[in-house]
Amino acid sequence: MENLTEYAREQVKACKGFIEANNYEVIKVEPNYCELEGIITNTSTNHLNIVHGGYIFGLADTAAGIAAMTDGRNAVTINSSISYLKPSKGNKLKAIAKSIKNGKNVAFFEVSVYDDNDVLTSVANITYNYI
Repeated sequence: MENLTEYAREQVKACKGFIEANNYEVIKVEPNYCELEGIITNTSTNHLNIVHGGYIFGLADTAAGIAAMTDGRNAVTINSSISYLKPSKGNKLKAIAKSIKNGKNVAFFEVSVYDDNDVLTSVANITYNYI
């Protein structure tokens, strides 16, 4: 795949459902790497008016999933954890997924999530199985 960012944008655009409903947008994709942005709306927040943890986790998992599939293989999450370091507020979040290990059957990614002031708000570790 020559231009991974454009390819990922096309795939995300064609994917109706969760990604579209949560306003996730592909920013940059390289081999084993993805930057994904989430546009915050009133449906992204909880009763405290901060971004819901599920929204943040979905953003992190989606970013890592795109990064995991940059070599053309399909992958599914088999294990994950997330640490919420600070409340996420503002208009958007950016998830940056980086490969820690990418093997024959299993890949492990670390995802850092930043608010629109570039403050680190969450860190996720996500393991994928290639199918």
